[in-house]
Amino acid sequence: MAERVHVREIEDDEGRRLLRIIRRGTGSVVTWRRAQMVLLSAQGMVVAKIAEVTFTSADRVRDVIHNFNNDGFDSLYPKYKGGRPKTFTLPERREIKKIAKSRPTEHGLPFSAWSLTKLADFLVAEGVVDDISHEGLRILLREEGVSFQRLKTWKTSRDPDYGQKARVELLYAIADGEVIPEADEPEFIFCIDEFGPLNLMPHPGRQWAERAGKHKDPDREPRRRRRATYNRYGGVRHLFAALDLTKNKLYGHIKPVKRRTQFLEFCRYLRTLHPPETRIAIVCDNFSPHLTTRKCQRVGTWAATNNVEIAYTPTNSSWLNRIEAQFTALRYFTLDGTDHATHKEQGSTIRRYITWCNRHVDDKRLRAVVDRANVA
Repeated sequence: MAERVHVREIEDDEGRRLLRIIRRGTGSVVTWRRAQMVLLSAQGMVVAKIAEVTFTSADRVRDVIHNFNNDGFDSLYPKYKGGRPKTFTLPERREIKKIAKSRPTEHGLPFSAWSLTKLADFLVAEGVVDDISHEGLRILLREEGVSFQRLKTWKTSRDPDYGQKARVELLYAIADGEVIPEADEPEFIFCIDEFGPLNLMPHPGRQWAERAGKHKDPDREPRRRRRATYNRYGGVRHLFAALDLTKNKLYGHIKPVKRRTQFLEFCRYLRTLHPPETRIAIVCDNFSPHLTTRKCQRVGTWAATNNVEIAYTPTNSSWLNRIEAQFTALRYFTLDGTDHATHKEQGSTIRRYITWCNRHVDDKRLRAVVDRANVA
């Protein structure tokens, strides 16, 4: 029977050095993993158990122990050549981002969240990368738009047709260029929803003003305030808005009511933006004017006649509609801090914002607000 592999006798100074390497948590992940294997072997743990604890293979553990017995601490440090650190390839960056956004429990690990140490250790153990430092991993994730965030609540959809209605995710993949559409798939995708009701009321917001308190200017003008309203006359309006995901353009019509007739009028306008032979898809929620019912089948009949696909988001999953994030930006940039006297004035402001938004698609502040609100 072959003799069990175990590390040579470790002196006190060497044991303390191994502990410093493990507890420091900085530097190369490879060095940290190798020191962990050696220390566990010195504590009497067998190779199979070390492999289970460190999430690696038994052969790798044996190689690390043999190398330490022959070369000592020099074997713990990877032999890198000079020059700049290795640049990770695009597939490696995508895999790192994918794993970072997943849950550790999905990979059989008993953790609720990834730390940089656990994530770097797992990436090396799975062979995604040969080595990566904690700081390098943090920088890579920041470049990929991934950050450590607080969890938020959301409603789980109980729609029995969730799988069928989740087709909107495939449509988004087509619009983003991640999937090549087949012959019968739509080429252009619109996200539609209503924003409102639009009241004639002072909206809360922020403004620049001279400061008050000890350092205030005694001759300053009074700070502008919101007027108090008790009665709101003039009725309400509703904004029918659509986002063309292919061109990243906004379209909007303001209507006095939001019924099926007005919804179809807006859909007919969107249909005129592309040739009749070009198939388009319209993503909307389950608001009753959007549906084809037993009593009224106008929406389904119009869609079938005009080469249009109507895709509905699942129940309680209206956040899948990407137009919702645009409404957040509309409220932030255009309505906050306003007090319009007429609906004509308010509608003109909204239309001018849509024009500005289409001309400044790459505006950093606009993109930041939209990306923060967009969860689909």
